[in-house]
Amino acid sequence: MTQEEIRVGIVGADTKASWAKVSHVPAIKDLPGVRLAAVATRSERSAREAAEAFGADRWYSDPFAMIRDDRIDIVTIAVNVPAHRELVLMALAADKAVYCEAPLGRSVAEAKEMARAVRSHHTAIGLQGRHNPAVRRAAELVSFGRIGRPLSARIVSPTFGFGPEIPAAHDIFNRPSSGANLLTITGGHALDLVEAVLGPIVEVDARTEIRWPLVKLTDTDVESVRATADYVGVLGKTRSGVAFTADIEAGVSPENIRFSFEVRGSDGWLSLTSNHPYGFQFGDLKLTSNLAFVEPDAAAVSDGTIETAINVGEVYAQLVRDLHEGTYRTPGFQHALHNARLIEAVMNSAKRGVRQMVHHPRDARADRLESTSERAAIPGLAVLVPRN
Repeated sequence: MTQEEIRVGIVGADTKASWAKVSHVPAIKDLPGVRLAAVATRSERSAREAAEAFGADRWYSDPFAMIRDDRIDIVTIAVNVPAHRELVLMALAADKAVYCEAPLGRSVAEAKEMARAVRSHHTAIGLQGRHNPAVRRAAELVSFGRIGRPLSARIVSPTFGFGPEIPAAHDIFNRPSSGANLLTITGGHALDLVEAVLGPIVEVDARTEIRWPLVKLTDTDVESVRATADYVGVLGKTRSGVAFTADIEAGVSPENIRFSFEVRGSDGWLSLTSNHPYGFQFGDLKLTSNLAFVEPDAAAVSDGTIETAINVGEVYAQLVRDLHEGTYRTPGFQHALHNARLIEAVMNSAKRGVRQMVHHPRDARADRLESTSERAAIPGLAVLVPRN
């Protein structure tokens, strides 16, 4: 792509309560060479309001019309998971680069279908936590042997969401068929962070619980039945032999939220922490260690941009570089398929009560790949890509 400015169209950029509003829109507005060209929502009124509030060039009440617009380079899908498949396949067929929120699909089968449709298109998956500058530095410290041989790790990932009281709009998270719940969202992000720093997870032993089987819908005062886990515990191992535990907990009061990811090695330790009420994938991360290290790179977005846009801004920055340079360094839909398989292994382990091996269909290629761009495309392979 030779043009200097990359034009983004967002499906799901609502002004009232949307992830796009607090992450994608401010990230795009703060990045040089990127413009919010269009927004699409479910109604003409909300689409027009979003375009006016966010400074978009155009608005659409029909997302497929926006996808077909030749003036859009990247289509961002920021709607509920059940709508992902149709929109993603349409965007790929329209020859667009596609940035889709995670999880990619409601199942491994849906994720596989979308990954197969990518061909040579550029894609990005919304597992943005691995793009955080502190995470990249932590991965560097591990891969360069600064903490010695990694021995063990513990990740604690609490969130205010998925608790005993939720808005009616979030009732979708209580239904397994939606593909959106604590495990697929918070759990998927947490396990992806383990792989970003320590490499591929090869086996998991899991336990899930439903601690609040009846959930109050706060804006309707109705009780809903919860059929998805609101606690997930994982004991796992990475290919390099690191044993780790992951506690993924819902319904934690905001004042008690503290995300932590601690890695201990033979020569030292490092820790990543955050206290954002909705989890680390929403906010910035702080890196500490008992060893000296170079501070993480500055974020692609400016210091004045809200915290929820930091990691999403990193995804856009890398995707835009790929579009300009013809590279494929941004983790995309093949990475999303791997994450879906990892989540499925956790589900199966919890359901059957036995340890599960994690399927890595492309592992055999990893040792043969030499270029940085190719290696970066392998899910779970910790690779540091130089920033321009």
